[in-house]
Parts: sequence; C-alpha cells; structure tokens
Amino acid sequence: MKRSEINQLILENIEFLKEMKFNLPPFAFFTPEEWQEKGHEYDEIRENMLGWDVTDYGRGDFKKVGLFLFTIRNGNLKTGDPKPYAEKLLITDEDQYSPMHFHWNKMEDIINRGGGVLCVELYSRGENDTLGTEPVTVKCDGREFTVPSGTVLRLMPGESITLLPGQYHAFWAEKGSGKCLLGEVSMVNDDDTDNRFYETQARFTNIEEDCPPVYLLCNEYPEAK
Repeated sequence: MKRSEINQLILENIEFLKEMKFNLPPFAFFTPEEWQEKGHEYDEIRENMLGWDVTDYGRGDFKKVGLFLFTIRNGNLKTGDPKPYAEKLLITDEDQYSPMHFHWNKMEDIINRGGGVLCVELYSRGENDTLGTEPVTVKCDGREFTVPSGTVLRLMPGESITLLPGQYHAFWAEKGSGKCLLGEVSMVNDDDTDNRFYETQARFTNIEEDCPPVYLLCNEYPEAK
C-alpha cells in the first residue's frame, strides 16, 4: 500500500469515528515528530503495539481484502505485562473481506458497534488445520447455539459473537448496508504467534513511501530516547 493511501484512510476513519461518537485516546494523534521526543513512559504503547493498524494482508487490494484497526489497550505475554485483556476498534467496509483465520489461544468477542450489518463466516477446525465439516457452537449475546460449518451469521448493530480458540472465522460488512464499526474485546492479542490464517498471507502491510506519514502505525514507533 502507498503511504498516501494509508494517510487518507486514517483521516477518513477519524471522521467516521466522530460521526459514530467514538472518542480515541490522546496518543492516537501524536505526530511522528512528537513520537521522536516521547520517553519510556510510553513504552506500553510501543511494546504492546497500541494505535493505528492498516492491513491489506499482503494482497495489494485493500478495498477487496483488508481491515482498518486501532488497538486501544493490550497486554504483552513476552514482557510480562500483567494485563490479561485487549480492546480494539475495527472498521470493515462493504464486501471488504477479512480472511479466514483462527487464534491458537485468544478468545474474543466481536461486537457490531454501529453502521452496517456484519457478516461472520464460521468453520470448525479440521484435521491438519483444514476447514472442518463439524458443526460450530458459538455464543451471540449470551445465547449459545450450533450451526453447520460454512454458516454466515448476520450481526446487526449492537449484536456480538464470542469466538473460541480454534474456531475459523472471516468477516465483512454486508453489501448495501454501509461500513461497520466493530469492537473487539479479547484476551491478550499477539499478532506474531497467535494467528493461523487458512491461506498463507502477511499480517502487516508492505508500505510504499510516496509521502510522509500523518500518524505512525502500531509497528513503526521509534525507540524511546
């Protein structure tokens, strides 16, 4: 992705979040120049990868396969951070596919905070991490039920789903319904070791630097002075 495209997406989604009346923490708006001066008091943001995250999963077609995220809080198993939970914002556009994957350890709730209809496709985990054929048991807002593998659930604004470790899932905003503002409340998030994508792909985007960044992404912070 080009840096100019990432900048534009961040600015556009800041306006979307304002429309949705969701306020971001102050560090969301630290400029690259300000980050150069931030000391060790901000190491939690650096080490736990809080902040902006824009990914096309290495596919080079963000509108078709991609996701826009902002990590608000997170623990860190590597550094011994005792925080056992994480919280993210996710924004997915109409028919913008977030690829099929599961997490080895993380349990998470995905909440439709507003906007369009969220579609969540579910599969059990089969032998050798294939897409399984066994039914999938999930919870939506406290209701437990079982669906066939391959089912697509439609979550209206305010509805949520609980996903267990090992449950394959992919999601997107339903065409014609508008982009979705999603919340993710989960156990500690570790993108380095806990994601298992059904198809091999990158988690983070290769960036073509055609202009300076407006804001740094969560994997770009400079070390504290």
